[in-house]
Amino acid sequence: MDANVVAELEKAGVKVDDPKRLFIPVERDEQGRVKPVGDEVPVRFGDITAHVQLQPVAKLWTGDRQPPNFNKPPFFEYEPFFFLIEATAAGFCRDTRHAENDQEFAQLYRHLSRRPDGNHKNPMFSHLRAAARLYMSLRDVSQAEFEAVAQRLHQSANTYSAHVGSQNYFLNVLRQVLGA
Repeated sequence: MDANVVAELEKAGVKVDDPKRLFIPVERDEQGRVKPVGDEVPVRFGDITAHVQLQPVAKLWTGDRQPPNFNKPPFFEYEPFFFLIEATAAGFCRDTRHAENDQEFAQLYRHLSRRPDGNHKNPMFSHLRAAARLYMSLRDVSQAEFEAVAQRLHQSANTYSAHVGSQNYFLNVLRQVLGA
């Protein structure tokens, strides 16, 4: 948790008590290209967009709490964490008018699990990482919990994959997050 981020967001009028109401929006440069998210992260809450400085994932790990078995839902306590990442993924697809295929989502989530502070050629990765960093700035999350959440997202995308190029994860999961 990062008390400075909480204070900055609250000062901007962002309600941090419910992370399910937040997401990382897509911002574009002067040429209309999607800007990757760096240390300064845009956070959307309704009509409010605030920019905050977030620490790397590895600096946000707190404690040594072990996650539950994510193979057997429900896991209500972790829903806001999953939702913030998936709402960011869904919003990214909506705003770029491009839904990644299931294999790409699985690869992005695996990369998030293995190299959370790394880079990736797909600009969506920086948004997914920013969503995780935002959640971890608002709530205490151990390294084991973070890795388990990222791995569960990877498994979900893999589970929906029917064939090369399928977009079932987007169609059956992420569109539901958007309420479409």
